[in-house]
Amino acid sequence: MSRKNTDSLKWDVQKSIFGRDDLIPLWVADMDFPVAQPVIDALKKRAEHPFYGYTQAGSSVRDAVVERMEKKFQWEIDPEWVVFTPGVVPALHVAVRSLTHPGDEIVLQEPAYHPFFPVVRNSGCHIASNPLKLVNGRYEMDYSDLESKFQSRKERSHGQGRAKAIIFCNPHNPVGRLWKQDEIIKMGETVIGNGGIVISDEIHCEIVFKGRKHVSFATISPEFQENSIICMSPSKTFNLAGLEVSSIIIPNKKLRNGFLNAMDGIVPQPNLFGYIALEAAYREGDDWLEQVLEYLEGNLEFLTRYFERKIPRIDIIETEGTYLAWLDCRKLGMNNESLRTFMRDVAKVAVEDGYIFGKSGSGFVRMNFALPRSILEDGLKRIEDAVLKL
Repeated sequence: MSRKNTDSLKWDVQKSIFGRDDLIPLWVADMDFPVAQPVIDALKKRAEHPFYGYTQAGSSVRDAVVERMEKKFQWEIDPEWVVFTPGVVPALHVAVRSLTHPGDEIVLQEPAYHPFFPVVRNSGCHIASNPLKLVNGRYEMDYSDLESKFQSRKERSHGQGRAKAIIFCNPHNPVGRLWKQDEIIKMGETVIGNGGIVISDEIHCEIVFKGRKHVSFATISPEFQENSIICMSPSKTFNLAGLEVSSIIIPNKKLRNGFLNAMDGIVPQPNLFGYIALEAAYREGDDWLEQVLEYLEGNLEFLTRYFERKIPRIDIIETEGTYLAWLDCRKLGMNNESLRTFMRDVAKVAVEDGYIFGKSGSGFVRMNFALPRSILEDGLKRIEDAVLKL
């Protein structure tokens, strides 16, 4: 089913974003798959009730989140801990503003999801970069550098002072790492041990591959739970981004009240159809999700083999979670501007430029593979043909 002429950001706004409209869109992170039928049915049923006034999340919606956390992550939460927002990114803005004063520092682990940067800067804070290390084709955290970011001004040779929090991303966007429990523990102990808070973006937590399991930060220990803000949403898992609903789980009452105060009057509640979709997806969407994950894993295997066999000058970083491939194009010998032009005007594919994810993203691009395999193959063939012309 085509998404063209539906005001789709991915398909219908290419010219204004990329300068041309003949590209295969492999960029923005939504899926080119119809949503689960139970979600469609629930939305239709609610739409037939002819009142669309102010709406709040009912107890059944909260219970759906509570049950999902227990089912998927063995995390027992209180319904009162859940704050609903119209997306994770607005929640990150609220979280940072609730925890900081202008001039404070927030740690980002570059390459980082590019909306994280304005989250920090728009709050009047400074970015303390803790770049990930690419070791033998796999990203790792630099714990020594992370420790230094949370040292006090007197202990540091430069900088603004002690960082207040870290925006942690698991699975990581864009590099695709699903962090292991020991890695999460070491990071968390470093941050919390130095008085910081972990804002954990776990929006891709149910898109994981090859028998791997997501470990939610707050499930590690009571201390981790009390010093974290966990950002969840069905939007990536169930392809519901346009319905704008997320559940932000904040066990610590003081942190939760601070978040609610920062949110008041600025960030609205989700719309009523977002609540309907969330509950239907969490309660009845798992059969659909199982099929989608199987298809995504097939796509990932297909594109990995394609690059290895036909485009060896581009290396794909192993994707453990998310449906986003992180491609190392540095062997092409191009600067950022040249690589951007090459992908758009020669290969004619729309991908995310790596440099927008931070300095360490230079020479990389991010590719969405949540789409029919025939379209994916067409995009890969375009890249292959363009590389052969070099």
